[in-house]
Amino acid sequence: MMRSAQLARKTAETDIALSLDLDGTGKTDIQTGVGFFDHMLTLLGKHAMMDLTVRCAGDLQVDSHHSVEDVGIALGQAFAKALGDKRGITRYGSAYLPMDETLALVALDLSGRPYLVFDAAFDTPLLGNFETEMTEEFFRAFAMNGGVTLHAKVLYGANTHHKIEALFKGLGRALRMACAPDARETGVPSTKGVLE
Repeated sequence: MMRSAQLARKTAETDIALSLDLDGTGKTDIQTGVGFFDHMLTLLGKHAMMDLTVRCAGDLQVDSHHSVEDVGIALGQAFAKALGDKRGITRYGSAYLPMDETLALVALDLSGRPYLVFDAAFDTPLLGNFETEMTEEFFRAFAMNGGVTLHAKVLYGANTHHKIEALFKGLGRALRMACAPDARETGVPSTKGVLE
């Protein structure tokens, strides 16, 4: 079964084309016009072992907000489409991710019930042209549009780059675990019989 999806999303603020393959090798090709965000999406794809291509033309003359949030929306929608009915998946995933002095925790459930708990503070407001507060907005957009119950927390750390990188890598690792086939599960991993 192919677990892949393509998606195009166009608004007055952004024009996005995105494709992903959940059973890829971590190959990425990201161009959003926001360098730090491109770096984070590259890490996400690599650690999720998900092939990911993103093209986003956004209103960066305003700021990075619309581009980052809308890519999160598009990625969440494509992810849900690629995952399908979730038959045979592990469903839950989590990762403690160390990044030098920083330690982050990401835990998630591919429940179909979107929710975000985000607990991280960033002392540096900008990394290149990426507003660091947009990290939470990306996680929220992905969770809400992907049907993911998502908890993300920086347990400790000092460097803003390291904190955000740990969160994105942790998300990738947790997704990789949750999307993985469970050899003992032949149906949908829920007593309800559905995950939606």
